[in-house]
Amino acid sequence: METVILAVVIAVVVLGALGGLVVGSRRKKSLPPPPPAAPDITAPPAEPHVGDEAETPRDEPRRTIEEVDLPDGSAPVVVEELPAPEIEIPEPTAGRLVRLRARLSRSQNALGKGLLTLLSREHLDDETWEEIEDILLTADVGVQPTTELVDRLRERVKVLGTRTPDELRGLLREELLKLVGTDVDRAVKTEPEDRKPGIVMVVGVNGTGKTTTTGKLARVLVADGRTVVLGAADTFRAAAADQLQTWGERVGAYTVRGPEGGDPASVAFDAVKEGKEMGVDVVLIDTAGRLHTKTGLMDELGKVKRVVEKHAPLDEVLLVLDATTGQNGLVQARVFAEVVDITGIVLTKLDGTAKGGIVIAVQRELDVPVKLIGLGEGADDLAPFEPEAFVDALIGD
Repeated sequence: METVILAVVIAVVVLGALGGLVVGSRRKKSLPPPPPAAPDITAPPAEPHVGDEAETPRDEPRRTIEEVDLPDGSAPVVVEELPAPEIEIPEPTAGRLVRLRARLSRSQNALGKGLLTLLSREHLDDETWEEIEDILLTADVGVQPTTELVDRLRERVKVLGTRTPDELRGLLREELLKLVGTDVDRAVKTEPEDRKPGIVMVVGVNGTGKTTTTGKLARVLVADGRTVVLGAADTFRAAAADQLQTWGERVGAYTVRGPEGGDPASVAFDAVKEGKEMGVDVVLIDTAGRLHTKTGLMDELGKVKRVVEKHAPLDEVLLVLDATTGQNGLVQARVFAEVVDITGIVLTKLDGTAKGGIVIAVQRELDVPVKLIGLGEGADDLAPFEPEAFVDALIGD
């Protein structure tokens, strides 16, 4: 009996021990992981600064508003003014064509030398005279002027008989001067007797250099001591007004402009009004480079002229022609002459072509003188037309 009781007690003890182990193992698995170690807490970084101040702020003594010395207003405040744009002084126009003669003669010698070479032949037969006619026609002199020149040359050479180079050059110079014309008033009219300012409108086809010519003409007038206002009435071509304003700023001329695509007649009207209020000598109006085949655009050019003349009559209407276009330039000239009364011709790009005869042809076509010629890309390469200097450059030394 005692043995049985002892066995039961041992069994109970063993079971209790086993149960404790199981419970302990379960508790051990369900326990959460130990908390992580507490992080080191540091002060937040200082706000970033610029340049030499890029460092941690330091405790420094600070002044209150009462301790800061404020200006009392007794000392004047100096404001630094921006320098005014430098105004260029154009070179004088007197004799400018003579100074540019070498540039002109380089491109025109083909005409002069060709004629002198043929005229120097011992026997001038019909074939030689036909060659002379071909040279003149190729140089865009025109059919009628060429016929007149050849007829006079044939007569004078026949009378002259023996011909030296100097005699031939003198003979050719005289006859060319007759065709070009030496008794024509070629001054650009900018000084009306009864009022100020003089009003000049510049017209022409796209690509002839019209806006550039207007800017260069402003330089010509400033060089002669005139004051100028520019009217940027070419409102259809992008940057045309900016281009003209740049030309004006270089010589101190004020530019009146309107919104892109705006009414050109309104800009032209305002330019003349501004010129009168400022008391300037001349107002130059740059018009759009109109295609002569567009009837509506040509009508608008007539409108610009009519609106401007509400202030005063136009003193000059200058037609800008590209000398390299030859006979096509004459077609343009005819159409423009039907819309506005052309009073003068400006021939541009005359330095890049051997077709100097266009001077004779366009004058004969319109009965209007060439007043200015462009001989290069430089700012002062627009020169008053001087027949003697032109013919001398044509035939060479």
